[in-house]
Amino acid sequence: MTKNHLSIVFFSCFLAFLSFSCEKKEETNESSKPTQSYQKVSIDEIEQGIKAFIAEKQAENEGFFPVKDENHDLKMKLVRVHTEYLSNLGPTSHFACVDLVDESGDVYDVDFFMEGEPGSMGVTSTTVHKLNGKPFYSWKQNKEDKTWYRLPLEESNNSLLGVVEGRDEFEFYYTAQLPQLEGPAKMWIPIAESDPFQEIVLVSKEVPTGTKEIKDGNYGNTLLFFELGPENSGEEISLTYRVKRKEKGPYEAAMPDPKLYLASTKLMPTGGRFEEIAKEEIGDKINDSHLVQARVLYDYIIDNMKYAKVGDYGKGDSNYACDSKTGNCTEFHSFFISLARSVGIPARFAIGASIPSDRNEGGIDGYHCWAEFYADGKWWPVDISEGNKYTALATYYFGRHPANRIELSRGRDLVLNPGPEAGAINFLAYPYLEIDGKEVKVNSKFSFRRGESES
Repeated sequence: MTKNHLSIVFFSCFLAFLSFSCEKKEETNESSKPTQSYQKVSIDEIEQGIKAFIAEKQAENEGFFPVKDENHDLKMKLVRVHTEYLSNLGPTSHFACVDLVDESGDVYDVDFFMEGEPGSMGVTSTTVHKLNGKPFYSWKQNKEDKTWYRLPLEESNNSLLGVVEGRDEFEFYYTAQLPQLEGPAKMWIPIAESDPFQEIVLVSKEVPTGTKEIKDGNYGNTLLFFELGPENSGEEISLTYRVKRKEKGPYEAAMPDPKLYLASTKLMPTGGRFEEIAKEEIGDKINDSHLVQARVLYDYIIDNMKYAKVGDYGKGDSNYACDSKTGNCTEFHSFFISLARSVGIPARFAIGASIPSDRNEGGIDGYHCWAEFYADGKWWPVDISEGNKYTALATYYFGRHPANRIELSRGRDLVLNPGPEAGAINFLAYPYLEIDGKEVKVNSKFSFRRGESES
């Protein structure tokens, strides 16, 4: 093989890798690999080289890593180096995709290109490839001369896989049908409330007489409390909300109460094997920031759990999630919270509903839950089950919740007064009906409509 031929092979490998950059790598055709042997730089060397480069630049720039290209002038901090995407492109050429976060909390994928021998690599250029998981460009091959070039993405800000960005407006309908009641019963329903990310108007409510509002003392949730009897059998309870919601990103907040956000709950224990797993996964990043560590735990759950509504799912049981590696959104986020809290990262649980993005009215497939963790003076939203289902959006869901959802309540082990005889409520989206000290399921439905609400 001639030197020129070898260079062409290496260049082809380089361009082929760029064609999907930070996307998942398919198995490589062995015939496309360069056959010339050379001293490869190890993955660890590339990662350490990039980290050292970032650290050096941060020291020179008041703790921030500057990223400049034709469209960006950013001050960034490291979230992680994508070790799964590191690549040797030739004897002295290397590529890596790196997640960096700017001062506002936006997460950027930055393409790093490096040159040099083992132990003496230098970063030759950096280019911003993605913002919150959305690409600014892609790579395309010229059919005539087989060269590759960057292709701008004119539609890069469109909705992706169920995500409504920016803002959304809709009416949300919450209905519950009471079963036949033979005696006294009690019931609790969460009330959606306004916060900096959702503007809520309770347009109408149809509830039994004597209904009253109560608060939970720990998380500030407002609930409707019902004392019911046989005369309420078969009644339909209906709540109609008008919602204006904006996309949720990292937001500044005071240090959270460790008694709430580092503590064990009944189904979200901390310590023990959760601490062992978290520390094992974090490894030598144990001295890195909570932001870096949280991303490790986020990736661990995405990589090791399967979204499946089988078995004893839906309770948000961290032990079940750890054992079965399956579950719905409650298991994904409970497992994450147990891991995070076990290594000192405050984390919390919230539940509501995800509004479909591909239609403007109709039913909603039940509740949806998510989590937030606290790092660098901010709460960071995550949606790990959605990131697991749609791997193209895994970066988006680390630090973002889309606009098309409504939050109904926050927290676990809700202590209420008056409360159920059975004790604290695990979490609350659907009505909690108690008869003779036991929970009884209520036939509940969520639906929505866009475009018909008053402005």
